[in-house]
Amino acid sequence: MIRSKKDYQYYLNCDRVALGKNKKRPSCLPFFDDVWKYEVLLRKNEYYKNCQKNLLLKPYVLFLEIRFRRLSRKLGFSIPLNVFGPGLSIAHYGTIVVNGKAQVGKNCRLQECVNIGATNGSPDSPIIGDNVFIGTGAKIIGKVKIGDNACIGAGAVVVKDVPSGVTVGGVPAKVISNNNSHSNLQKSLIKEGLL
Repeated sequence: MIRSKKDYQYYLNCDRVALGKNKKRPSCLPFFDDVWKYEVLLRKNEYYKNCQKNLLLKPYVLFLEIRFRRLSRKLGFSIPLNVFGPGLSIAHYGTIVVNGKAQVGKNCRLQECVNIGATNGSPDSPIIGDNVFIGTGAKIIGKVKIGDNACIGAGAVVVKDVPSGVTVGGVPAKVISNNNSHSNLQKSLIKEGLL
């Protein structure tokens, strides 16, 4: 969770590297870098909600929240604040729904049509470790724990805990390989010593 300006800058830098962006800021052109713009707004909203309590900033915080919600609807994302650790990489725009009580570690890569949530209004949500890849159309439902370096295959429905360093797939998901997630993640995060 972002608790200071330094944390905010660290999260932004990790997200930038995870997305494979070389520039410090997203393009100002209207049709480029929408996912990166979204992640910048996500982190900026987290920073201002968590760290800035100045009443004079209220209009600016409201403005940021409106921009964030509009871009969320445009891209099809329903991602609450303070769920993802640094190094978030959203591969494509398309439906992504995440429960606000879920906890996701560092260096997570999400494909499109992913759902991370609870069942039947339960407050129990997934806890996902570091360096996890979540493939297209995967669903992670209920009080489950996903270990570090795990890979969730496309279309998998995870309703039970997943051990570290394996690939799961199918409905319901089961271990299909002992390969970890590293081939699907941005290696430069680790090379640059960011995570």
